[in-house]
Amino acid sequence: MFHVSILTMFPEMFPGPLQYSLAGQALQKNIWSYEVINIRDFGLSKHKNVDDVAYGGGNGMIMRADVAGAALDAVIQKNARAKIYYPSPRGKLLTQSIVREIVSQKNIILLCGRFEGVDERVITEYNATEISIGDYILSGGEIAAFTLLDSVVRLLPGAVRNQDTLLEESLELEGEYQGMLEPPLYTRPEEWRGHKVPSILLSGDHEKIKQWKLQQSRLVTKSCRPDLIK
Repeated sequence: MFHVSILTMFPEMFPGPLQYSLAGQALQKNIWSYEVINIRDFGLSKHKNVDDVAYGGGNGMIMRADVAGAALDAVIQKNARAKIYYPSPRGKLLTQSIVREIVSQKNIILLCGRFEGVDERVITEYNATEISIGDYILSGGEIAAFTLLDSVVRLLPGAVRNQDTLLEESLELEGEYQGMLEPPLYTRPEEWRGHKVPSILLSGDHEKIKQWKLQQSRLVTKSCRPDLIK
C-alpha cells in the first residue's frame, strides 16, 4: 500500500478532492492511505505560533525551522525511510517521469508550506525534494499536494481497472508517439452541430488510423507544447 503523511496548517482541507473519482475509489480499496498532521500542534506558546519575521528583513512571514522540524520528526519516527517532498515554485517541474518515481516509493511525506515559505534549514536538514507544479504562486502547498497525489494515485496498481488506458494518454504514449500529446478524441454522435468525426476514424483501416493519430499527435504537440518536441 502506498502511504502519504501530509503536514499542513489546514488539515480540514484533506482528503478534499482525493475522496472522489479514481483517487477516492482507490482510497476505499486500500490501494493508498494517508494521514494528516497539523503543523500548529507543534506551534510555540499558547497561541501555537508557527511563523516569524525573516532575518535580513523583507515582507511576509517564514515558517519556523523548530516548528516544522518538530512536526517532521514526529512523522519520521513512524516512517523512517519516507522520502520528503516540499511543493515549491523553485522545485523541479512535476513531470510524468517524476510521478513514476514517486509511485515507486512506499511512503512519502508532503510538507505543505505557507506564508513566504519554510526556513531554508528545514529543506537542508531533511534533504527535502522540492517539486513545482508550474511557474505561478499559490497561497500554500495544499493545492499542489492535491495535484501531485492525484497524478500518483492513478498510476498505482489497481487504481485504474484497465491499465492499458494509461499507455494511451498524453505524455505516456510509447513507441513512435513517445513524449507527445494525445491526438484529438471523438465519440458518438458522428455529427454534432455541423462538426463531423474525421472519416478516417470510421474507415476500419487500423493502419491508416494509426498513421493519422501519429500525424495528429505531432501537430497537436507542435501547436500546444512545442517544448516537448525533441
